[in-house]
Amino acid sequence: MKRFALFLFALIIGFSCSETEQKSANVNYPVTKKVDHLDTYFDQQIADPYRWLEDDNSEKTAEWVTDQNAVTNSYLDQISYRETLKERLTELQDYEKLSAPNHKGDYYYYYRNEGLQNQSVLYRKPTLDGEGKVFLDPNTFSEDGTISLAGTSFSKDDKYFSYMISVSGSDWREVYVMDVETKEKLSDKIEWAKFTGTSWYKDGFFYQRFPQPGEGDELKSENIYGKIYYHKVGSPQLEDELIYEDQENPNNRFFAWVSDDERFLGIYTSASTSGNALKVKDLSMENSDFITLVDDFENDHSIIGNIDEILFIKTNLDAPNSRVVQTTLTNPAPGSWVDVIPESESVLNASMAGGKIFGSYLVDAKTEVKQFNTDGSLDKDIELPDIGSAFGFGGDADDTELFYTFTSFITPGTIYRYDIATGKSVEYQRPDVKFNPDDYESTQVFYNSKDGTRIPMFIIHKKGIDLNGKNPTWLYSYGGFNISLRPSFSTYRILWLENGGIYAQPNIRGGGEYGEDWHEAGTKMQKQNVFDDFIAAGEYLIAEGYTSKEFLALQGGSNGGLLIGATINQRPDLAQVAFPQVGVMDMLRYQNFTIGRAWAADYGTSEDSEEMFEYLKGYSPLHNIKEDVTYPAVLVTTADHDDRVVPAHSFKYAATLQEKAGAGPNPLLIRVETKAGHGGGTPTSKAIELYADLYSFAFYNMGIIPDVAKTKL
Repeated sequence: MKRFALFLFALIIGFSCSETEQKSANVNYPVTKKVDHLDTYFDQQIADPYRWLEDDNSEKTAEWVTDQNAVTNSYLDQISYRETLKERLTELQDYEKLSAPNHKGDYYYYYRNEGLQNQSVLYRKPTLDGEGKVFLDPNTFSEDGTISLAGTSFSKDDKYFSYMISVSGSDWREVYVMDVETKEKLSDKIEWAKFTGTSWYKDGFFYQRFPQPGEGDELKSENIYGKIYYHKVGSPQLEDELIYEDQENPNNRFFAWVSDDERFLGIYTSASTSGNALKVKDLSMENSDFITLVDDFENDHSIIGNIDEILFIKTNLDAPNSRVVQTTLTNPAPGSWVDVIPESESVLNASMAGGKIFGSYLVDAKTEVKQFNTDGSLDKDIELPDIGSAFGFGGDADDTELFYTFTSFITPGTIYRYDIATGKSVEYQRPDVKFNPDDYESTQVFYNSKDGTRIPMFIIHKKGIDLNGKNPTWLYSYGGFNISLRPSFSTYRILWLENGGIYAQPNIRGGGEYGEDWHEAGTKMQKQNVFDDFIAAGEYLIAEGYTSKEFLALQGGSNGGLLIGATINQRPDLAQVAFPQVGVMDMLRYQNFTIGRAWAADYGTSEDSEEMFEYLKGYSPLHNIKEDVTYPAVLVTTADHDDRVVPAHSFKYAATLQEKAGAGPNPLLIRVETKAGHGGGTPTSKAIELYADLYSFAFYNMGIIPDVAKTKL
């Protein structure tokens, strides 16, 4: 759920208002069987007539998906420019994509995609100006590109390389090991790993795995009783050593961290998406015990590095905007922590490299970076190329340089080589994207939400655009789990912008743009603030002449899918088109599937109290669909291997939407992708097909023929 923001669909479209295409008014939806099922919450009975759609192994569910996809595809097939949009998106994606290099051992490693490869390939080269050779090609994992690389790690001596794969977008991971020098794949294979990395220690690594689920329940059963194991290279998984577990708290999850010098092993424990306990063990001492630094889940703490016995920790304990502290295991309690970088007015993220601490500050959702000495004194301000987002300020203790990426809404991700000693940045690689940033402008405005709270919003469009209320506008947000939406470039957005479209991204409450206070203001019984902030963004765009109801599209994924579902229930008159993607739609039962219970810190659950149950029921997208109301044109999207937000959420929501509001003039459809998950690792081919369908649906329901299609019609 939380990481969905690393794959946020910044989806936008291209158009012309001078010509229109007539849309059909009616759709013949499949008849969805209803059953008599009642759940009781605090003596109140709630009907769940589509409960049977939660069974992802049922033939009846499979038939329902087939029937729904047939109706959706039939609707999309009538759009004359659907294939033209796919061709244009393919053309825009066909350019070389490179990641920042990472120096490990005798090589620089980097990812490269020739243009349209389904998965990026991992290369290496001995020098920065040397010739790169393939180290690992994920495209060889499957013919259709649906098996993706889902995490990599090098042993501390750079002898071994571990990599994780995801099959069809699932969160389950299989782990394999390679010999770095020979590139030989070794016999090691780890199964049923999830929500984990591989943290190397000597000739092995720590990882989290869960009990093997029952046959047929792999994608829906609760993920409980996770444990940390140590795997030694060359041994079978059955011989892995159990390192840490908590049988009394089956919902707890764990993550292992090992310091660069292999002195410390840290275990992070979490029960939700925010807040963690922390224990650390000194591996240099034989038979040492874990020492507790924090034993509750009230705040977030992460070790960013160490120098000898001193641990450096980023924490938001007593600092909602975060600070960096230092401590030792001889006096580890939070009351003894010493500030290194105190809290400031801006949200802090921190990392270490080359014996320095890098403080990345979020200032009105834009990045500013400072380099500190380890005593907390300011070493230098890092001058960034422009206003935007920068990331990559981390590395090993002996690094003398690092590579960071800078991007903005109109600046493709450009890689810079940074000298730690001098503080000088030199452009290293710039992508050859078919886009001229000089033709566009990105501005940040502030508007007032329903309760008067000041909300920032980025607005991007061509220079000189006429604010006549007729510009199709794509309004996207998320609003949850402390996720911050920053300026970023999307190749898929080019099609929208090059034809005069407007893209708007408000930083609503529930996110982390202004620290933990901003996050908490959009959680539990304050969740309505999130919807109010988003609705106010749409109202601002209309009031200021950017667009109108007839040309406004709403989009959000995962927690953002919940946002869209709740918004169109509360304000069905706000927009013309809505895309709730892989959304959390059943707020009364979300906690019963896979990792859903971990979201309780943001949402609360229907089991907590009668008051919490009533609040959730009051905005749950599934339970608040109105009858005899005209909804926007809705295209729900989900995927059959989504084991983060199980597709049953979208299945039940779409069935209910069609039942109660299907007589209206606008289509209410669902698109179910096969061999795909929550978003991560999606093959390029499937991504292009999805975007083409979304854009086609939006154009068609706004009565617009995009410019790119006119020459071919």
